[in-house]
Amino acid sequence: MSAPKNITVVESLEELRRILKSVSPFIAPRIKMLIEMKKHQESGISKRLLADQIGVNHNSVQSWRTMYASGGLTRLCSHNKKGFRPSVFTKDEHNLIQDKLNDPKNGLRGYTELLEWIEQQFSKEVKYNTMLKYCMRNFGSSVKVARKSHIKKDEQSVNAFKKTSHKPAGKPLPQKQENLPR
Repeated sequence: MSAPKNITVVESLEELRRILKSVSPFIAPRIKMLIEMKKHQESGISKRLLADQIGVNHNSVQSWRTMYASGGLTRLCSHNKKGFRPSVFTKDEHNLIQDKLNDPKNGLRGYTELLEWIEQQFSKEVKYNTMLKYCMRNFGSSVKVARKSHIKKDEQSVNAFKKTSHKPAGKPLPQKQENLPR
């Protein structure tokens, strides 16, 4: 078994802990690795033990140690993530879809009907799953929803029905009994 690779961590433990509080969750395991390396500065620590303590793959630890050795903390804290794809719908289209989903008078029966409406309204070919995930993420909609009450329902008739309907016969509710001394 070979000796662990000994890399000198220049930053202090306090500074590393302060940095750990301010970095993104994507960079946090890298800083945790530096903290563990700083704790084992004299004896050294293997990449597998580091990986077990941090909870990442040992290959990630290996590449992070190499990045730190070649470029320091600035290189370790940089990453190549570009971000998310641009949205399928523009802001105006987003607002129109939201209005259509929240319209109680002209409700939709399902996502296939919404997909047809989008194709007619915006002249866009959108996949069903793309539109489904977009609606779930942005509007909180779901595939299965409870049946809504009818729009033209008369509230006075509902209240009158509730008052005149009889309650089911059954056992009376038990009364609370007082604890009597024996």
